[in-house]
Amino acid sequence: MLISGGNGFLGKILLDILESKGDSVNTVGRSELNDTICDLAKDVPLFRTAYEVVIHTAGKAHYVPTTDSEAQEFFDVNFRGTQNLCLGLEKMEKLPRAFVFISTVAVYGVDEGQLISETAPLNGKTPYALSKIAAENYLQEWASTHGVVLGILRLPLVVGKNPTGNLGAMVRGIRTGKYLSIGLANAKKSMIWAEDLARLVERLAEVGGVYNLTDGYHPSFRELESVVSTFYGRRIIKIPYFVAKGLAIVGDVLGARFPINSEKLKKISSTLTFDDSRARTRLGWNPSKVIDQIHKIL
Repeated sequence: MLISGGNGFLGKILLDILESKGDSVNTVGRSELNDTICDLAKDVPLFRTAYEVVIHTAGKAHYVPTTDSEAQEFFDVNFRGTQNLCLGLEKMEKLPRAFVFISTVAVYGVDEGQLISETAPLNGKTPYALSKIAAENYLQEWASTHGVVLGILRLPLVVGKNPTGNLGAMVRGIRTGKYLSIGLANAKKSMIWAEDLARLVERLAEVGGVYNLTDGYHPSFRELESVVSTFYGRRIIKIPYFVAKGLAIVGDVLGARFPINSEKLKKISSTLTFDDSRARTRLGWNPSKVIDQIHKIL
């Protein structure tokens, strides 16, 4: 088995779990810790052995570009990196039996909504979303041409050690006493427990397909705040929504140096959940609730 991005947030978690199960796993990436050292955004890797299953986790995310060159980095890493990985695999005597691509729910291009399914249009407009859409389309054609089973996982927030995104900011803020809870904090978000993914790879490699994944519970910000603040013994400071709205307007003017702006506020205060019934039916996806696991990473 081969994992790209094996030293990244999700790749490292998958690598550790798969190896603990006794699976033989190699990695490809820029770090010297990888079995195959290659910057996929720039070069085609040279593999020494063939692989039955490839899990492509390497990618660029959690960053808002401010220049054209920064935006281009998303396409270099997420799209060109995918192409180069496939070109490297084509040089082997035998192609992999299955290819698993880690995509994102950002491809749908929505900021709010409930139980959005895989049939929703791919309306993502950010460089991140567009690069992932381009990679998905490329892989669909590549896998069909070469007879490779393709599994695409569109993931929401992935929760594991050293969490990223808004959850990571929440944990750090509450731990240091610098967190403000906004309004009712009742917006629900889809998320998954990272360790559950490793249990799905084998089945996905058999049947392929495109799937949303969630924990099926979609915790609210208030629930997450409660678990984290209880763990650290911190009191949550709450502010009304209209106060946060005013601060967000200030942030729109001051830019990245201010902790909140109108876009961030909308994401925090809007419910956004996805339907994973296809994965439950076809893959036997039966994940744990993030709210029950989050104490393990605090």
